[in-house]
Amino acid sequence: MRTGERKGRWRPLRERPTWVRWGVDGLVLLLVAAAVMTWQTRRLPSAGTPAPAFSLRTLEGGSVSLESLRGKPVALTFWAPWCTVCKAESSNLSALKRRVGGRAHVLSVAVAWEDVEEVRRFAREQEVDYPVLLGDDALQRAYRVDTFPTTLFLSPEGRVTRAAVGYTTQLGLLWRLWL
Repeated sequence: MRTGERKGRWRPLRERPTWVRWGVDGLVLLLVAAAVMTWQTRRLPSAGTPAPAFSLRTLEGGSVSLESLRGKPVALTFWAPWCTVCKAESSNLSALKRRVGGRAHVLSVAVAWEDVEEVRRFAREQEVDYPVLLGDDALQRAYRVDTFPTTLFLSPEGRVTRAAVGYTTQLGLLWRLWL
């Protein structure tokens, strides 16, 4: 073997076949994404803890409580009317609601709003077809939400199963709801 020539499995990555390099790149990307997601959700209620109870007014004037949601999985998204990422994610929540139908609850909680008309305008402009609850600072503190949008996934028994912070795709919402 000549000097400087490498042999076997200890060759540098750049000398490996393309599929190996892509596999390593993909693995690194997945690890970075998992680390970022873990960091973003570090302050939220942890998996297995009971979700803080609430009873909130809807935009239509009704009322929804955490207790009334028992028996089905829940996707509960906290958002603010001024949040541009929330606007982008709104259609994903609508798609999730259509896809799961009556097998799960998909609803959102508007927080950090000035007046109800601001929330109504958001719902109208984004063509929201899922229930919108009117939250307040106390609920936001109880769930420890400080970034929008934040989606918490609850078990049929009302326990937190997982959380997502920031924009979440339709597939990401569906995957987190059912797993």
